[in-house]
Parts: sequence; structure tokens; C-alpha cells
Amino acid sequence: MLADFAGVIQKGTREESLLAAVAWGCGDFGGGLLTRRTALFGVVLISQLVGLVLALALALLRGETLPTQTDVAWSVAAGIAGVIGISALYRGLAIGRMGVVAPVTGVMAATIPVAAGIVLEGVPPPLVLAGIAMAVVAVVLVSRVSDEGSGPSGIGLALLAGGAIGAMSICISQLSDGHVFGPLTLIRTTQAVLIVAFVLVTRSAWRVERRLIPATAAVGVLDMAGNGLFIVAVQTGALAVAAVLSSLYPVTTVILATVFLRERITRSHAAGIALAATAIACIAAGSAG
Repeated sequence: MLADFAGVIQKGTREESLLAAVAWGCGDFGGGLLTRRTALFGVVLISQLVGLVLALALALLRGETLPTQTDVAWSVAAGIAGVIGISALYRGLAIGRMGVVAPVTGVMAATIPVAAGIVLEGVPPPLVLAGIAMAVVAVVLVSRVSDEGSGPSGIGLALLAGGAIGAMSICISQLSDGHVFGPLTLIRTTQAVLIVAFVLVTRSAWRVERRLIPATAAVGVLDMAGNGLFIVAVQTGALAVAAVLSSLYPVTTVILATVFLRERITRSHAAGIALAATAIACIAAGSAG
């Protein structure tokens, strides 16, 4: 079983998962900042529509065949989970502390697919398993912040976001090999329809200031890139490994918050970032060959 698990892990999986983590981390940082300044559902809607257009264009350029009925069902399910996750995440980042919301979301988003991956694909090699454990601990360390300051931490929204994003990852892992941008188009369409329906029913604010539209579109590009890379990663390797490496995106978010928002980086943050680097090395070494 260990040999089988090692055989499906490829170098590309690690690279694509880490690139997904960078894209998601940058996108979440931008989305969190934007939702502090303008309507949450406007940011989510515009970003998803941008992702939809890009995914559709790339699907046509790539010449992907039409998704199967099973792929359609999994894509719709992923879209439902995804819109819940991204809305809760952006809201949490907007009203809470980024140093809490992003890492806690990452822990949940990693743990759920890892558990599913072990059930579906077997237990990974010892070094990979150690790396997975270290990555989860790294995210926990990065989530530890001081109690200075007031205001909500956003922990409840982080747990909801992480659970929904974890469920989305499991749905994505069930897509047929070779189908990337077609399913992404369906996922984005589902999310856009749900957001529009919610705004119409609840009459929630959705208009985004014109000057913020380019930045919102950039968030959509980053989110779509992260999702596309993650789909490729799970199709070329193991769900548990791809989920953990891509869920290191909070490290990116915390670093950006430290650099641009002057959020204090604690010893716990530094230790978590260092442990994340060690985890990546262990997973890479354990899955080589």
C-alpha cells in the first residue's frame, strides 16, 4: 500500500500544490483587504465571474471534451461548497484578524481532505506522513497571535470556511483526469448563480466601487489560478499531499499581512513558517522516486 501511494506522487504535484498555495494566499490577502472597503458579495461575484470567463476561454483553447454527468455533479457540489467557503473566508478576513482566520481556515481545509485521501488512497510513506503532520502543526503555529487589541478574531467564520473549502477539495479530487477548465467553468457558474440569487433574495449590498474593480478582478485571476493548479495536482498525485501543500497558503497571507499591514510577526509565526519549509522538504524527499 505504501509503495502504491508513493507511486502516484509526482514532482509536478508538489510544484503545482505550492504554486496553488501562493496564488490562494495572495488572492485571500487581496480579497480580505477589499472586503474591508467594499461589499463582500460584490467582491466574490466579480472575482468568480472573472474566473468563469478565464476558465471557459482556457477550456476552449485547450480543446477539453465536455465533462461527464458525474463531473457535472461533482463540479456543482464543489461550486456550492466553494462559494460558502470563500464568502466566509473573505468575511472573516475583513472583520477578524488575518493571523487567525487564514491559518485556522488552512488547518480545516487541509485536515478534511487528508483524512479523505488516506481513506481513499491509503497511508502515505513515513517521511511524507511526517511532513503532513508538520505542515498541519505549522499552520497551527502561524495561527497563534497575542491577545493585544480588540475586536472579533473571526474564528467561527474561519471554521466554516475551512470546512467548506475542505469539502470542495474532496469534490474536486473526484473529477475525471484531463478535465480542468471545463469543471472550473461549471464551478464558477454555480458560484455566480448562487451569489446573484442570494443578493436578490436578501437585498444585500453588492456594488463595488469602480476604482476597486481592477483589484477585484486580480483576486479572481489568483483564485482561479489556485483552483486550476490544485485540480492538476490532485489528478497527477495524491489528494492528501496536494491538500496539505496547497493549504500552506496561510503562510503567504501572514507574510503579506506582516509586510504590508505591519502585523507583528511573533516567534510562533516564525517557527510556523520554518516548520512549513521543513514539511515541504520532507514531503518532497519522501515522495521522490
